[in-house]
Amino acid sequence: QVQLVESGGGLVQPGGSLRLSCTASGRLFRNNVMGWYRQAPGKQRELVAAINSVGSTNYADSVKGRFTISRVNANNTVYLQMNSLKPEDTAVYYCNLKDLANYWGQGTQVTVSS
Repeated sequence: QVQLVESGGGLVQPGGSLRLSCTASGRLFRNNVMGWYRQAPGKQRELVAAINSVGSTNYADSVKGRFTISRVNANNTVYLQMNSLKPEDTAVYYCNLKDLANYWGQGTQVTVSS
């Protein structure tokens, strides 16, 4: 079993920055994809960004140029640096890990408001 623990959410003003972290523990395979999804009230969960074990990344169009995903394989941690935040980025952000199965973190709230 894999556990994902997230941190770094909070309240920030428009134009501000936040960094989310997620550390995986448990039975981990070397090859996996770690990513961040988000779900706003009344909307479906959507992919924000993902990164595989060799560092290839994928971003939602809405965050390209503002968000950066990275990972440190040695400590099984993925980061999401979020800059130039907008009110529409407000959501619960979920960490995700995919190897032979699909695992989710508990979610962390990000609120962008003045």
